[in-house]
Amino acid sequence: MINRRKTRQIKVGGVKIGGGAPVSIQSMAKVETSNVKAAVSEIKRLESLGCEIIRVAVKNAKDAEAVRPIKKKIRIPLVCDIHFDYRLALKCIEAGADKIRLNPGNIKRREEIREIIRAAKRVKIPIRIGVNSGSVSTQYAVRRTQYALVDSALQYIKLFEAMEFHDIIISLKASDVAATVDAYRKIAKQCGYPLHLGVTAAGPYDSGIVKSSIGIGALLLDGIGDTIRVSLTADPAEEIIAAKRILAAVGLRHFGPEIISCPTCGRCQVDLFKIVNATENAIRTTQYAIRKSPLSIAIMGCEVNGPGEAKEADIGKVVKKVSINDAVQELIKLLVTSY
Repeated sequence: MINRRKTRQIKVGGVKIGGGAPVSIQSMAKVETSNVKAAVSEIKRLESLGCEIIRVAVKNAKDAEAVRPIKKKIRIPLVCDIHFDYRLALKCIEAGADKIRLNPGNIKRREEIREIIRAAKRVKIPIRIGVNSGSVSTQYAVRRTQYALVDSALQYIKLFEAMEFHDIIISLKASDVAATVDAYRKIAKQCGYPLHLGVTAAGPYDSGIVKSSIGIGALLLDGIGDTIRVSLTADPAEEIIAAKRILAAVGLRHFGPEIISCPTCGRCQVDLFKIVNATENAIRTTQYAIRKSPLSIAIMGCEVNGPGEAKEADIGKVVKKVSINDAVQELIKLLVTSY
């Protein structure tokens, strides 16, 4: 069992963050926000895959004007990502955004920040203080990355607390995994606000998955983290799939059966790659894939580790013998009818 860090609970639309709520999955639309049709289409696709909160880039007035029509056509909470121009935050709040993300590195003037806080307070939506290593507050830029991230966030938080605004979520992201993990561990000890986890600019699919899994996974195992985004230079659908796999791997959430399979060696007498891939694809396309409680399936290739691993799994024990050609079909039938 992971002993999760205790935090204040924040609501983003209908999604609870922190305070013991399940770790939620976020992504960011990669099309221009002003293209309402394309944005809605992408958001709906991500929602169907399991995205629970979506963020959009708001770089100009046209993007801000698109927030209202987008909101009308989607069901998941919408977060507006604001940089440089505080007036865009005010427009998005007025248009019905469920949360605003501010960057302390480029929204700096106190009166502008106060205006955003007053507007968010009025409509009762939270604000994410999102610090990135590439845009920390100027005064902290000379410090080591993790210290710069933490100090920038803490300085910003003081402005919010001075105005008695506490519906805050914090993120401290760097592309350096070790610096990111260290920053989150440091700030986790210094405040009780929920934390949004991620490794920023993690890179293309393969390397990005590795960096994100190590960084996010390490923190989740520490009990740190209340919502996550896997940032990949790839189709955003891959971000959702990766996030689900990270959460399942650390045991915090379950999105269908876990397949336990061996890497194979010269002892394997069947095409295990083909069997495992076919099983995984079949699970995704059956009604069984929506199961949320834990379940493990052992698909092993030989008699060395196979019996032991199968004994620990929910499905893997010998119940009958079937031909190799019918194995996947029989397994899926057993899943649907017995579990």
